[in-house]
Amino acid sequence: MQAMMNYEIKDITLAEQGKKNIEWAQKDMPVLNAIKERFEKEKPFEGLRLTASVHVTKETAALCIALKAGGADAVLAASNPLSTQDDVAAALVKYYGIPVYAIAGEDSATYHRHIEMALDHKPNFIIDDGCDLVATVHSKKRELLKDIIGSCEETTTGIIRLKAMEAEGKLEFPALGVNNSLTKHLYDNRYGTGQSALDGIIRATNILLAGKVFVVCGYGWCSRGVAQKARGMGANVIVTEVDPLKALEAVMDGFRVMPIAQASLIGDIFLSVTGDINVVSTENMLNMKSGAFVSNAGHFDVEIDVNGLRKHVLEIKNIRPNLDEWVLDNGKSIYVLAQGRLVNLVCAEGHPASVMDMSFANQALGMEYIIKNQGKLENKMYTLPYSVDVEIAKLKLQSMGIEIDTLTEEQEKYLHSWSQGT
Repeated sequence: MQAMMNYEIKDITLAEQGKKNIEWAQKDMPVLNAIKERFEKEKPFEGLRLTASVHVTKETAALCIALKAGGADAVLAASNPLSTQDDVAAALVKYYGIPVYAIAGEDSATYHRHIEMALDHKPNFIIDDGCDLVATVHSKKRELLKDIIGSCEETTTGIIRLKAMEAEGKLEFPALGVNNSLTKHLYDNRYGTGQSALDGIIRATNILLAGKVFVVCGYGWCSRGVAQKARGMGANVIVTEVDPLKALEAVMDGFRVMPIAQASLIGDIFLSVTGDINVVSTENMLNMKSGAFVSNAGHFDVEIDVNGLRKHVLEIKNIRPNLDEWVLDNGKSIYVLAQGRLVNLVCAEGHPASVMDMSFANQALGMEYIIKNQGKLENKMYTLPYSVDVEIAKLKLQSMGIEIDTLTEEQEKYLHSWSQGT
């Protein structure tokens, strides 16, 4: 482990490969690159300290580099103990001058220590992925609150926590829920999670999805993407839901819908993507047929009750990287992927760069929005204005060489009139 006063990573000698990977990602992130070019000229974050807790990947490196180009004094910690790309962490330190506190596979104590080390930067702004930075500031480091202008949150799980804080009157600065932006959840969640979650499952297991009964827990935007992609690869997809509207949508999209208790009896592969706790319970797993695969694509490792299942485990055998066979006391075995953590980032590389281009454009412009509106926003959660969403979509279309129509003056007038009818 490479450790210094201002960073803590695995090995600085990995930096060269990390730099190549970052540059490879940047080639497929035209929207963020365009924002970075503007930031370099305008310096909207000059003199501001930024602490980010995100998955330390080549794509998030591109975001941090763009924010630094805008003048931010940035430091970075991981938002998950298993998702760090150690070569990227080394490259950020060596080639881009961004301190990183993250080591792939670090234990929970080290992870939380890294969160606190990153907060020792005394941030004026926070970028979060799961709300751990914001929660730590509000619970353990309240002396930092006076200097924090606001935060941006990347994921559904973090937004759930922020909404709870706001509802209880505990949120003490404005927060922007990036995941609520259309160009984030319509793009990242559906297309990104849909592809990367299956990528993680296939890399960890090397099994054929065609013909398998694939159970997707939830039918939010991430789950929709997974269900669509799994069906596209020939799986027989079942959806479980608690929301009648989402369940109805899943039915009308052509999926079988049933309670998890029923699905657990017939599924071959299970993937929970909800943001809630114990979605796949110990009882569900004990009822699964021997040889079933269980995985999670929610942010925290709480969706599958692996801790409850441990009470029934006789032996855990590591079969392949990130694939363990759990031998149970009922005579069955099930396969747990990534220890119940994020399968797409632990077993694979997360979303493709072209997807994160949209998400991190929202993060970059979200930070700029809160900074520009300092003093005008309440201590609550916001969503980026629709006009910003439209601008990001335009930039993406331009980068793809796609042109679209524009309304004529007559059409514009008609859409804003009440007097014209049939």
